[in-house]
Amino acid sequence: MKKLKHILIVISSLIALSQSALAGQPEGSYDDLVKLFHEWRAFEQPPVLRGAPDYTAATQARRHAALAGFRQRLDAFDIRDWPVAQQVDWHLVQAEMNGMDFDMRVLQPWARDPAFYTTVWTEESDTPAHEGPTHHGLVELWTYRFPLDKAAESRLAAGLAIIPPLLEQARGNLTGNAHDLWVAGIGMLRDQAQALQDLAGKTADAGPGLREAIGAARQATDGFVTWLEAQSASKTGPSGIGKDDYSWMLQNVYLVPMTWDEEVGLLQRELYRALASLKLEEHHNRKLPPMVPIASAKEYRQRADAAVKRFTAFLRDEEVLPPYPYIEAALRAHTGSFVPEASRTFFATVAHYEQLALWAHWYHWFDKGHMAFAPNPSPIRQGALLYNIWDNRSEGLATAFEEITMHAGLYEDQPRARELVWIMLAQRAARGLASLYAQANMFDLQQARAFQVAWTPRGWMRADLDLVGFEQLLYLRQPGYGTSYVTGKYLIDRLLAVYGRQHGDDFRLADFFGELDRVGVIPVSLVQWQITGDDSAVPEVVRQKP
Repeated sequence: MKKLKHILIVISSLIALSQSALAGQPEGSYDDLVKLFHEWRAFEQPPVLRGAPDYTAATQARRHAALAGFRQRLDAFDIRDWPVAQQVDWHLVQAEMNGMDFDMRVLQPWARDPAFYTTVWTEESDTPAHEGPTHHGLVELWTYRFPLDKAAESRLAAGLAIIPPLLEQARGNLTGNAHDLWVAGIGMLRDQAQALQDLAGKTADAGPGLREAIGAARQATDGFVTWLEAQSASKTGPSGIGKDDYSWMLQNVYLVPMTWDEEVGLLQRELYRALASLKLEEHHNRKLPPMVPIASAKEYRQRADAAVKRFTAFLRDEEVLPPYPYIEAALRAHTGSFVPEASRTFFATVAHYEQLALWAHWYHWFDKGHMAFAPNPSPIRQGALLYNIWDNRSEGLATAFEEITMHAGLYEDQPRARELVWIMLAQRAARGLASLYAQANMFDLQQARAFQVAWTPRGWMRADLDLVGFEQLLYLRQPGYGTSYVTGKYLIDRLLAVYGRQHGDDFRLADFFGELDRVGVIPVSLVQWQITGDDSAVPEVVRQKP
């Protein structure tokens, strides 16, 4: 049946191409690219096996072979005379196909990474899609409102129903030998078991269909965790993908014009720059009183309200951003809450000294607001790109915005807050370096965590809290993500420099961000090409396409 389905896909594609030729339509037009994109996205969804996405070895091998036909069709386009925006769309489709190829050849999360089989997600990601590899049948629990009506109960029960067959399938699929991915990934399945237990408590009065689905999902998850634990002693291999595959992925999937070695150089430079700048700030502020962290829930709420108003006014009055209508609502929806000192993670510690130092990173939520308020007209860019291809733009701009707002004057009346900006940059550079060494198998996961803790200033990255483990596991699961904050920031700096040089005395920061946002959440190298005409940030291997 599955073989027949793939044959029918090929036949339908050939029929469509023949009809196009008979109608006299030019092959390789932009409209043809959009059609190919929709076919590609439909193909990227795996077939279903016993109600769950099918990641078995035989199916994945057939799908990888079929991918070659899509890549051949894409390569047949002659895009030399297309407008730049349309050429950019072609490159986005190529990057997605390269992403699938990379997953099939190298990453293989369905075979190496138990966390890939996590289905229940309790929180919305601040990025266009979830960070890291995920399967195709997720249950986004955060989208439900409790108590559930009957329609929502049925929808949730149907979503949870894939968990038992998927986890049964996973026992045959997980043939990899990546020790750290295996052992650390078990924690995400334990979290799923806890989420299902909590869900059972919230839906005790639901109908029998949902209660049974929750019970079956819990039983399957608990059994899978037990099986993973039993297998873990036999998993002895490295988890990193190596320098060469990392560099290929960086250039061909994420369209970053760097190699593993070049990223190491950049992140080392940014780590030292952040640490040196922190010391200079501390020297400058040495006669000022120390910052005092927020001490109560009441104070947190009061300061959060004032901070939202202040930040919104700053972005408007200082003409940092265009007058977007969603800024204040996006901020108010994500102000966080008071956390006792003993439980504060790194970012909670920053926010309890100065909330805006952290909230400057909330460009993520501005991105989501813009995608809803003014979606890109290109069908290729309207949703999240696959394979985390958006990471250097999403995380890079959010990180860059921390320093941009600082330089634009956000902390003119509180100079000690500038210290927090450098502390956050040092932390991001340290964790990115650790992830690079882990991908090269120079560090194991424990060494990566220890490096991140040791190089984060003031002892604020605590080894006894979950954040460091969560971050380094994510960056091990998704090569390139841990560096995207700093590498993406560098590419944003490069873009701003090129754009600013072109506009000279006519440069306006709000205009820059307006153009950047209109292009969409796509790799920064392509953003630069589209809004400046300068394609020098696009990797040479990618620019070889005429």
